[in-house]
Amino acid sequence: MATQQQREEAEIYEGEALCKQKSLLLMDEILLPRGLLPLENIFEMGYNRTTGFVWLKQRNKKEHRFHNIGRTVSFDKEVTAFVEEHRMRRLTGVKTKELFIWLTISEIFVDDPASGKISFGSSSGIARSYPLSAFALQEDQTSQQHQNAVARKK
Repeated sequence: MATQQQREEAEIYEGEALCKQKSLLLMDEILLPRGLLPLENIFEMGYNRTTGFVWLKQRNKKEHRFHNIGRTVSFDKEVTAFVEEHRMRRLTGVKTKELFIWLTISEIFVDDPASGKISFGSSSGIARSYPLSAFALQEDQTSQQHQNAVARKK
């Protein structure tokens, strides 16, 4: 939850369209895939650039299935994290289903961008890595496929 001090020093955005746009720009800025946080109905987003603290508030909890990796992820009404290039740490509000239990995701990071892998760590010490491409937005994937097809024709 965003503390008063974090809020006082933050850029705060309101409104669904603006918050969606700013959340995508944030993902670009910290060099993580745009589809990593597929939140809907975001009504508030804050970003304290000094501390790296970010929060996103959506109207309802959301479950999302990442089909490319066969994983279901739950996003609470409020998701918070401290962000920096290639990393989200001290993440709250995000859980993934492993077999029959929900694990809290506490960190998301890309150690080596050349590897094409993104890792997810839980507070219990369990970590998993997946291809970065599994978290691209659908329109980004379609655009990339089109660019690849054009390049092959040349």
